[in-house]
Amino acid sequence: MSDEYEMSYARPDSVEGLLQRGRGLGAVRALRDPRRSAVFVYEGIRHDRRWDQTDERSLYLARLAVDLDLSPMPVVDQLAGDEEACLRACEVLELLALAGSADAREGLRAYVREGEHWVLVLESLSAAWPPEWWEDLDEVARARIGAEAELPWCSEPWTRFGIEVQTRPCVTRPSLAGLSTAELLALLADTRTEEAMRFDALRALKGREPAEGLIPLVPSLGTSDGRRPLPLLRRNVERLGALAVPAAHGWAQEGPPCLAQLGADVLADHAGPEVLPGLVNELAEQWTARAWCGPDRTARRLARFGPAAAGAVPYLRSFWLHTPHSYERAAYLEALAAIDGDGLEHVYAEALWDCEETTRLLGITSAPASPDTLDRIAVLRDDPMETAEVRAAARARLTAPTGQLP
Repeated sequence: MSDEYEMSYARPDSVEGLLQRGRGLGAVRALRDPRRSAVFVYEGIRHDRRWDQTDERSLYLARLAVDLDLSPMPVVDQLAGDEEACLRACEVLELLALAGSADAREGLRAYVREGEHWVLVLESLSAAWPPEWWEDLDEVARARIGAEAELPWCSEPWTRFGIEVQTRPCVTRPSLAGLSTAELLALLADTRTEEAMRFDALRALKGREPAEGLIPLVPSLGTSDGRRPLPLLRRNVERLGALAVPAAHGWAQEGPPCLAQLGADVLADHAGPEVLPGLVNELAEQWTARAWCGPDRTARRLARFGPAAAGAVPYLRSFWLHTPHSYERAAYLEALAAIDGDGLEHVYAEALWDCEETTRLLGITSAPASPDTLDRIAVLRDDPMETAEVRAAARARLTAPTGQLP
């Protein structure tokens, strides 16, 4: 892995670098110098700095635009770019409109009337906005759809407008929700069961008590090409916990690569304290290599050992401070809390401003009940741009006695 500075990230202790990583500290510091920070916010909307598509940025950048009182017009102008730039701008503008920006709302509506990627934008608006904000664009949609090379795939808003959509040929499969766990396991064990039906059976099992009878079937539940486990198999095995460990020894030693990896992961997730030095060393090597994808799994394994894993703390703190892969940041904070929670109060307070929903949720439940943090939690509770889960958690925290854990 190349050094992070060779990957076009600014230094992690600069406002620009903090904003690129979606750190809460970046938002806090940007508010102290709005004029100098504005360029970094607009730059974050223009250029996608996410490490991968699981990372979140749109809400973070939209909230910064509101807090810094930035004009949405440069973002409206970005709609005229290529498809990716247009959709990045669209996501931010949708949120700004929800926060009350008339310019953002009208900029998107105007783009639907005249813009190149208007189909994708209108589909996005129909998912993000109340219907009364876009229903009156029906005549525009009917007038423009004939010039498109193909009919849209999504049902909304097109069927509401009376516009034909493409349909994917599909075979309706019966629901398996009514089957017993034993019947679902029998379907999985039957070699005549089609792969799609096996997936449905695994999905039905996921919502039930862990099924120990799944364990002997695991080696037969790979995809038809044998390269990976069926979707949801790993999640069902993880739910079995220590029950899967005896079988996992065999999978790891004798199975094909995909099964061997599943077995190795199960064993690593339930290993005893003898593996602790190796896990600390693994995290150290990941830090040396700047391996931004994967240390979150190592961090979760280390967290099981609590204070005994103290040797990992410097690396966990380094990953928290430096990683551009914001999706993994919550795992580092959870591991730090399990191993050595001293001095994390300011980290939890920073988490309230983080780009990732999972990290903000940690901040809401664990930030100290100071006036500043409770004020911030109140902002999250009332923010029309915020996710429903974060608003609900903030509401629960604030209705608990003196703002402590509900």
